[in-house]
This record gives sequence, structure tokens and C-alpha cells, in this order.
Amino acid sequence: MARNRRTRREEKPKVQHVEAKTENQKIYIRSIVENDIVFCSGPSGSGKSFVAAGIAAEHLHRGDIEQIIITRPLVCTGKDIGSLPGELGEKIAPYLLPMQENLKFFFGRSYYGHYDNEGQILYKPLEIMRGSTFHNAYMILDEAQNCTTEQIKMFITRMGKNSKVLINGDVNQDDLRGRSGLDYCISKLEGIDGVGICRLGYEDIQRNDIIGRVLTALEN
Repeated sequence: MARNRRTRREEKPKVQHVEAKTENQKIYIRSIVENDIVFCSGPSGSGKSFVAAGIAAEHLHRGDIEQIIITRPLVCTGKDIGSLPGELGEKIAPYLLPMQENLKFFFGRSYYGHYDNEGQILYKPLEIMRGSTFHNAYMILDEAQNCTTEQIKMFITRMGKNSKVLINGDVNQDDLRGRSGLDYCISKLEGIDGVGICRLGYEDIQRNDIIGRVLTALEN
């Protein structure tokens, strides 16, 4: 009986440590550590959102920051956010679910529930972020290929003290018909001190090896 009690005490929840699976992902992680603003472009499954969530989870749990802010544009809905059914949280929930699942993976159910209940994980639609400032935070903009240049500029200027901005997307998959701000910002900000630019490729896809081969074949 005593041994069973001791075992239960030792079974503490753990936060998963993010580990790079490829050389490009190592560069991405190093860029996040070394820069205040990081842009990462890559195909689906290459780890751009997964790595960002892992680094943010680790830093929140360690006490380096106070909040994780997650957002993404709602361009792909084809509707104004006000026309969608439900309250605000219900409107945006389906579009933020992938990042929510990433954070749950790293935090585990117990820690995720704690930080979520404490308001330290916030999901906010990009369209209503104007006027906000986030201090001591990791600010993650996902699916940024569907942002205009003006939206990305607005998001970056929400950045407060002791915060990092991570902007992820696939420049080859925008729904804005050539008006994506992600590619423009990457081209204009490369070489700026404090700004990291990372590019992931098909070789970085971790979901299934065949995905990279299929995508490569379809583009040739």
C-alpha cells in the first residue's frame, strides 16, 4: 500500500520538450530563441506551427512569459465574422483548433486546463486585435499566408515588452489571389536585426514520408 501511494506521488504531469526532427527545424528553433520576431514559411506538416507551440509552451511553463496569444485570419471562411453563428468563441473555435491541439500535446491535459482557466492561453481573432498590446507573451499568428501586409503590420505592432512574435504560413497556399502579405514581409524584412526568417520544405514534413514525395511530383 505504501509503495502504491509513493508511485502515485511520483506520477506528476510533464510538459513535453520540443525536439527538432530536421536540420531546418533546428535552425527554426534557434531563430526563435535568438530573435524577437520570426517568420516561418513551409508546407503543411513541416512543423512550423508545431514547433512554435512547443517553444511557447515550454517558456510559459518555465515562467519566462505570462501568456500565449494565438490568432489567425478568418479569410478562408468567405464570410464576415459577424455572420457566423454563435458567440465570438464559438465563431473562431474551429479555425484555432489545430494550434489548440498542438498546445495540448505539449502541456498535457492537466497543465493545459490550468493555463487555459487562468487566462494564460488566449485565442483571439486577428480581426479584433487592433488596439491591444501584449506584454510578456508569445504571440503566434498562424496561417499568415491569408493575411494582407496591413494585417501583419497591425499584428506586429501589438507586441509589448518581453514578447516574441511568431508568424507562420505557407506562401504557396494563400487564398488572397496574390495579395498575401506573408511573402512580401519575408522579402522586405530579411536581414533586419532582431527578425528571423526561416523556410521549411517538403523534406521537413513529419506526418508521413509520402506527402513530401507527392507534393514534389505534383509541382514538377
